[in-house]
Amino acid sequence: MTKSVDPQAYIASVMAGLTGPGGPFELHEEDVLGARMPVMKNRDRSLGDVLAASVAFGDRDYLVTEDRRMSYAEHGAAAAALARALRERYGVDKGDRVGILAANTPEWVLSFWAAQALGAIAVGFNAWWTTREIEYGVGHAQPSVLIVDAKRAALLDGLDLDVPVLTMEDDLPRLIAEFAGADLPDTTVLEDDPAVILYTSGTSGRPKGAVHSHRNLLAVIGYHRYSDGLVAAFTGGDPNSDAPSDLRYLLTSPLFHIASLHNLVVPRLGTGSAVVIYQGSFDADRVLRLIEREKVTNWGAVPTMAGRLLEHDDVTRYDLSSLTSFALASAPSSPGFQQRLREKLPFARNALVDSYGLTECSTAISVATPMDLQAFPGTLGRPIIGVSVEIRDPFGEPVPDGTEGEICARSPYVMLGYWNDDAATSAAIRPGRWLHTGDFGVIENGMVRLTGRRSDLILRGGENVYPVEIEQCLDEHPAVAESAVVGVDHPDLGQEVGAIVVVRPGMEVTEDELREFASERLAYFKVPTRWKITTDSLPRNATGKTIRTRIAL
Repeated sequence: MTKSVDPQAYIASVMAGLTGPGGPFELHEEDVLGARMPVMKNRDRSLGDVLAASVAFGDRDYLVTEDRRMSYAEHGAAAAALARALRERYGVDKGDRVGILAANTPEWVLSFWAAQALGAIAVGFNAWWTTREIEYGVGHAQPSVLIVDAKRAALLDGLDLDVPVLTMEDDLPRLIAEFAGADLPDTTVLEDDPAVILYTSGTSGRPKGAVHSHRNLLAVIGYHRYSDGLVAAFTGGDPNSDAPSDLRYLLTSPLFHIASLHNLVVPRLGTGSAVVIYQGSFDADRVLRLIEREKVTNWGAVPTMAGRLLEHDDVTRYDLSSLTSFALASAPSSPGFQQRLREKLPFARNALVDSYGLTECSTAISVATPMDLQAFPGTLGRPIIGVSVEIRDPFGEPVPDGTEGEICARSPYVMLGYWNDDAATSAAIRPGRWLHTGDFGVIENGMVRLTGRRSDLILRGGENVYPVEIEQCLDEHPAVAESAVVGVDHPDLGQEVGAIVVVRPGMEVTEDELREFASERLAYFKVPTRWKITTDSLPRNATGKTIRTRIAL
């Protein structure tokens, strides 16, 4: 007689074997910046060590584009040469910032790893920023050198930036050739030394620089190795194997986001997998051809990209049989949207996963498997390994499961804080190193469900847009008395940016004039596409705050 097996009990036993005493991903408690929390016992101690070890993967693909291919050995040699050049030619040392302002390219990745070899801090600036935003970011991070692509180099003309600028098209190849054959620098760093700064829009109206440590990114590598081991255990493989992974990951989000940098480029260097970089504006046919040609196995797409696939006339004309994991990331998606994906896209039927995370925590807080999404539509899954989640009330006290409150998380993935912003850091990371996300949700069946986003946040095609930054920009216009920016539902982007503008008495202004004014000062995705121009004052409460719920376009 066949013995029945409880799937959940079997999964729990496998996980216990991997993370228990003597397991390859054994967890034990340690002090992390004053708080006790579970961490992996067997882990790397610096990103430079991960880079040094990666050359052993030799001729395997690390970075692939439509017209280029870079092996692990080639990448390691180029990163070593660039690191030596940065140190000897530009004086970059431990703790210095290396600014990177560019679209997705192999050189972006090289620049990041060269910085890590030096113990420097890689600063991923938003490549869609306008000159005004770039000027702010460079002044805020104060990099010792700024590495840019040609398009961004043209934006810098006329800016008074007191920093050496290196171009990816000309300067980097020259420096790598000049320092070819150099040994990789061996820099001593501590786990909690800063490694990278990524900018996230802030409610203060200025982007904030989330500072991630070596520990943060090494923990992400450990999480991805564990995930690979878990898959191996369920598919008859050896979860203890040190052999390089044959998985091939498609990168379609910007490298200045954690989705691409922290959760693709960085962990793959530790697992021997290939990263297939899509370049340029999103085109469904180009993406599908790349998946087919490179036998991509894993793709994390923002819902807007997935939505474009729903509009495609015939996805089935491409051989997408290699694609076994299709994740939605960076923005929430509805159960109805997920079901349409399953119906239209063959690879999504048994491969669709969803997750919840934010820049401040380096990776996902929770992940929903295909089974989770089918059984509990709308869920964002269980906390990932090493993450503790609590739902708290307005007084910071934990509430029972099923009760709505603010989502708070603690883990070795949580950022050090915001660069040069102690007040914002203290507001986000509270005693015990609990990160207060500002998002609201509930825990049901051990899984996280989101009920509301951060106050006023607009999610446009995977990009976080905070109204106050746009309002402050519009309020600079001489004809604008006040303004309010809100999110408006959009079938493709999820939300688009809408603005209500109150004109000063006796003055006039048109939508085109306001759009041009904003475009000169803000990244394109922040520029409102829906407008309402009025002479009526905005609705406000007793304390003078705008009542956004009473604003409509």
